[in-house]
Amino acid sequence: MKVAALFILGCLVWEGMAKPEFPEQEKDPDFWKEWAQRTLKNALTLQDLNKNVAKNIILFLGDGMGVPTVTAARILKGQLSGQNGEETQLEMDKFPYVALSKTYNTNAQVPDSAGTATAYLCGVKANEGTVGVSAAAVKSQCNTTRGNEVTSILKWAKDAGKSVGIVTTTRVNHATPSAAYAHCVDRDWYSDGDMPAEALQSGCKDIARQLFENIPDIDVIMGGGRRNMYPRNTPDVEYPGDKKHNGTRKDGRNLVGEWTDRMKDKRGYYVWNRKDLFSLNPNNVDYLLGLFEPADLPYELERNKETDPSLTEMVDVAIKILRKNERGFYLLVEGGRIDHGHHDGKAKQALHEAVEMDRAITRAGLLTSIYDTLTVVTADHSHVFSFGGYTHRGNSIFGLAPIMSDIDQKPFTSILYGNGPGFKFVNGARENVSTVDYEHNNYQAQAAVPLSMETHGGEDVAIFSKGPLAHLLHGVQEQHYIPHVMAYAACIGQNKDHCHTNSGSPSLSHISPTLALLLSVKWLLC
Repeated sequence: MKVAALFILGCLVWEGMAKPEFPEQEKDPDFWKEWAQRTLKNALTLQDLNKNVAKNIILFLGDGMGVPTVTAARILKGQLSGQNGEETQLEMDKFPYVALSKTYNTNAQVPDSAGTATAYLCGVKANEGTVGVSAAAVKSQCNTTRGNEVTSILKWAKDAGKSVGIVTTTRVNHATPSAAYAHCVDRDWYSDGDMPAEALQSGCKDIARQLFENIPDIDVIMGGGRRNMYPRNTPDVEYPGDKKHNGTRKDGRNLVGEWTDRMKDKRGYYVWNRKDLFSLNPNNVDYLLGLFEPADLPYELERNKETDPSLTEMVDVAIKILRKNERGFYLLVEGGRIDHGHHDGKAKQALHEAVEMDRAITRAGLLTSIYDTLTVVTADHSHVFSFGGYTHRGNSIFGLAPIMSDIDQKPFTSILYGNGPGFKFVNGARENVSTVDYEHNNYQAQAAVPLSMETHGGEDVAIFSKGPLAHLLHGVQEQHYIPHVMAYAACIGQNKDHCHTNSGSPSLSHISPTLALLLSVKWLLC
């Protein structure tokens, strides 16, 4: 009787899901033809390739943002504004060039975020679990570090006189940002408190320490990770009564204090909350360290808007500080908690993180110019995340499929995972999702295989690009190709001869004086 009742309940839920009506204009063939013609005209303008020198370069990295995540985030963005969603455009969708990136690590078919970060930041493929070292370095073996270090595009830009910045929603010494400045055979060596004694005795440095020592003058650093910067048992400034947030360092060093002392005469500021961040005038700041949480920042859906800035807000401040350099800047922006949402099986958290990153991309576009700024949006890897089930147009991206399973006669959500914590059996059978709140922020979508943490996926990920020489990111490419293109476009790193005039200065001859004036006016207004 209980099974029958649940089945009837499921059927009622399904019957109650009315098919949303699509716009009346879409019934007219001319609607689609005119849309295609507009798109065609826009495509024809791309024949005039942008071959300017990239004064500025921005890399937006959606951690775990595979193609299914991009598509689902697009639908969510539209539905948040009252549309069906499928017809919506993400900001990255508007970029003129799209390629695919092959994400495997040298020793892994399905990669991790450390080896991939080394690829798209340092330009070489590497082993999983390692950052800023070549594949000759072995994970967790300290003695394989020396001699196998590789530098990143952030350092190439700094060496060329550009300002550089890192903005992330994870801790600033997490896998993605750490590959920009660290050389470490273990991505989990956040502080010396996380390292084995033999590694410390052999001279290996923790990642937090390397953040301040390897490239000591990173102009902007924003994210989480406070606890790795302070001596063990030091209470956190925001959560003094919660011991799990206490400092973790065994060497007794206060890295934030050391940074503050070093920067006190260089217009450098440290902030740990949103209020202090927005009390600063970017025009009067040359160096900024913002550590807003002991570890990772909260999910966007759970963010305290009084204390923690959004990714968009951090990007806004970062660009306003960095763009003061007449030689331009390099900025790495990570939407890092897309990945965490998927690992937790919490698709709603992951997709809202992706939509927030798209807002940040929009803001960056308003603060820069396509004529002198190369902007690239990509992911390090995908996840075993999918959505399907023959859903109707406009169906809530977090909703049920319009059909029942013909095997167990139960409904299912459109979003599913190949594995993860959402695997649930109730009385020896698959859980009936119509009996739970499947649109809750922290609902864990059903998974085929039980795991405490969902895994990455191995398929290619997208690369969206716009700006100078963006067309070089085309076709299907190895992931390590990305920073070489960005460096080539900006005349930094090993490829420089193609974009120097006789005087030895980067050429911007493709930009007319009138256009340069218009760009300057736009820059001042934003």
